[in-house]
Amino acid sequence: MSTAALPRVPVRLGRFVLRMFRPHVYATYGVLWVFALEGSAAALSGSAWRPTAATAVRAASVVLVLLFLRMLDEQKDLAHDRVHHPDRPLVTGAITASELRGAMTVITVVVAAANATLSPAAVLLVLLPLAYALVLPAVEAASAAVRERPLLNLAVTYPVQVLLGGYVCLSAAGPGTLTAGWRAVPLLALCACVFLHFEFARKTAWESAPDDRLYSSVLGPAGSAAVALALVAGAVVCDVLLFRPTTVVGLLPCLAALLPAVAARRFLTARHGRWPLPPAMGYIVVTYLALVLQAVFPP
Repeated sequence: MSTAALPRVPVRLGRFVLRMFRPHVYATYGVLWVFALEGSAAALSGSAWRPTAATAVRAASVVLVLLFLRMLDEQKDLAHDRVHHPDRPLVTGAITASELRGAMTVITVVVAAANATLSPAAVLLVLLPLAYALVLPAVEAASAAVRERPLLNLAVTYPVQVLLGGYVCLSAAGPGTLTAGWRAVPLLALCACVFLHFEFARKTAWESAPDDRLYSSVLGPAGSAAVALALVAGAVVCDVLLFRPTTVVGLLPCLAALLPAVAARRFLTARHGRWPLPPAMGYIVVTYLALVLQAVFPP
C-alpha cells in the first residue's frame, strides 16, 4: 500500500463498517447481550447490579470482537462471494484484504489493552474467541463438508459465541463480584437459544437457491421452523428454571416468545417467502432488555 493511499484507509474502513457491520444492529446486540449476561449473573448471585466501567470495557470488547468476526467472514467467504455476491466490498475492491487484516490487528491490540485494565485472565478470555475464529478459515478450506453443510458449519463456528459469552461471565466473576456458579451454564444456554433462534430464522425459507446454504434446505421449511420455535421454548424453560418469575418484569422474557410465535404462524401459513426477520430481531432485543430490567429492578 502506498503512503498516499494511507489517509483513505479509515474512510474505506468506515464505509465497510456502515455497510457490512451495521453498527446500530451489531452494537445494540453486543451491548444488550453483555448487560443481560452480567446483570442476570448478578441477580442469580443475589447481588445488586448496575453497569460499571468494567461493564463498559466488556461491552466495547464484545462489539469489537463481533466486528473482527465480520471482517474475518468477509475474507473467508471471498471465493463464494465472487460467484454469488459480486457486489460485496472485498469483491469490488471497495476494501482490500490487507486493509481488513490491518484493522483486525488494531482491534486485537485495543481489546487486549482494554482488558488488561481488568485482569490478566480477562485478556486471555477475550483473546480465546479471536484465536478460535482465526482457525476456522483453514478448517473450512480443508473440509468441503464444513464449508457446504449448513448444520455442520454451524456446529463448528458457533463455539466462538460460546467463548465470547464465557468471557463476559468469567471476566466479571471473582471475589466480591459475581458468583452465579453453576447457574452461569443455563444462563449461557438461555442466551444461546435466543441467538440461535435468530440464526435459524434468517436461514429459513420456503424457496432457496443452491448457494443460499439455508437450514431449511436441509431440514425442510417446516423442520427448520420447528427448530427455531424449539429454541424459543428452550429459552423460556431456562428462564423459568433460573428465575422462577412471578412479577410482570420477571415474566417479560417469557412473554417475548409471542414474537417468534406470531412470525412462525405467518411463515407456515404463507407457505412461500422467508421467515420474517423483524420479529426475530425484536425477540432478541425484548428478551435481553427484559433480563436487564429484571437485574436492575429485582423482585
